[in-house]
Amino acid sequence: QVQLVESGGGLVQAGGSLRLSCASSGSISSFNAMAWYRQAPGKQREFVARITSGGSTNYRDSLRGRFTISRDNGKNTVYLQMNSLKPEDTAVYYCNAVLYPTNYWGQGTQVTVSS
Repeated sequence: QVQLVESGGGLVQAGGSLRLSCASSGSISSFNAMAWYRQAPGKQREFVARITSGGSTNYRDSLRGRFTISRDNGKNTVYLQMNSLKPEDTAVYYCNAVLYPTNYWGQGTQVTVSS
């Protein structure tokens, strides 16, 4: 059973930066893709960014340029660098790993951006 553990969330002022980490109990190079999603209070979970096993990345259109997804296969960790944070980025951020046809999820890490 794959376990994903997120860390790096917290409280930050608008304009600040955070880097989220997602540590996997399994080799991330074996996954088809890894991604970040987020869920704000009262809203549905939404896609943030994805990185495939081949290294291709894609982003939610509204976040491109501020958020960057990357990975370190040696550490079995995926990162989400978030810059120029805005209050509307406040949400619980979840790590996702895909090994077709199964999706694995972490428990989430809270990001709060104050104005």
